[in-house]
Amino acid sequence: MTSEVEQSAAVSEALGYEQARDELIEVVRRLEAGGTTLEESLALWERGEELAKVCRRWLDGARARLDAALAEEAEAADGDGDP
Repeated sequence: MTSEVEQSAAVSEALGYEQARDELIEVVRRLEAGGTTLEESLALWERGEELAKVCRRWLDGARARLDAALAEEAEAADGDGDP
């Protein structure tokens, strides 16, 4: 049997960048608005941390793809100038 934390992490992994970002924005909004109990605030903070990690993985992946494409383009350009 998987724990609630493991299930939550698995669900987060399935989120796209925009979904995770939008949910993170909502979590931050709720935290900033206040009016939640300490336990609710902690749960929101933990969810926010998880969502931030998902967003960071998406952004890191996008950066790696861009870097690879730019490196490939640079290699192709270098190859064109050689006799």
